[in-house]
Amino acid sequence: MKKLLASIVPFAMALAIGAGSASAAEEEGGTPHYPINKPRELDWSFSGVFGTYDKAQLQRGLKVYVELCSACHSMNLVSFRTLEDLGYTEDQVKSLAANYEVEDGPDGDGEMFTRAAVPTDHFPSPFPNPEAAAAANNGAAPPDFSLLAKARYVERGFPQFIFDIFTAYNESGPNYIYSLLTGYQEPPEGKEVPEGTYYNPYFLSGPSLAMAPPLFDEMVTYDDGSAETVDQYARDVSAFLMWAAEPHMEERKQTGFMVILFLLIFSSLLYLTKKSIFANKD
Repeated sequence: MKKLLASIVPFAMALAIGAGSASAAEEEGGTPHYPINKPRELDWSFSGVFGTYDKAQLQRGLKVYVELCSACHSMNLVSFRTLEDLGYTEDQVKSLAANYEVEDGPDGDGEMFTRAAVPTDHFPSPFPNPEAAAAANNGAAPPDFSLLAKARYVERGFPQFIFDIFTAYNESGPNYIYSLLTGYQEPPEGKEVPEGTYYNPYFLSGPSLAMAPPLFDEMVTYDDGSAETVDQYARDVSAFLMWAAEPHMEERKQTGFMVILFLLIFSSLLYLTKKSIFANKD
């Protein structure tokens, strides 16, 4: 125990000193630590060891993505047919896919052509290439949404990350996306941001970003009577992006629980067997 404490205490002190140095650097005009504000932590239905997706929320999140986000952001790794997992019928998926056009070919003449998408296609990009995407968005190409909820991970520091291992914490991405979407504000007095960018203390890469606030109240009409507010839109689309990044999370958690249960039973049987064998030798 003494050796363990001896190894932990210096590590904790180093972290504290590092945090103090970062704060001091920011106050002296050095490089600050981003995000400036830690992401807000929400209570998600899929959090915890036994968490599951709320399909009604995922359907609302898909609606927000289709009506507001898909004009700039692609989901190149998500196929339309996987939307059946959200509770949509095959005909509904076909109808949604038909609203998009994808490039196909070559045809008999060796030419590429466009056609209406089918369920086996993936959500297409709204731009022909990354350069065109950047040119249309103040020089910053909008990121693909397929794995965004897993890619935007904000570390929670020591000792919290240790507890996260045992609680199956994987909500960092959705928390970050929600905080970013709802975190736009006027820059504090004396703080200047580059022209054409928008101050957001939750942004990972700096105090401002090129994307203008994308959500406003009553932009999307919900069929189930849910609140049509920025807060609700941000929650729903964040949950949807979590599903897009990890559609098999529920199955993974179930498998993991069964494996742990098996190992516990197997270990108990091994212990009882060992005890019985050595008892007979006496």
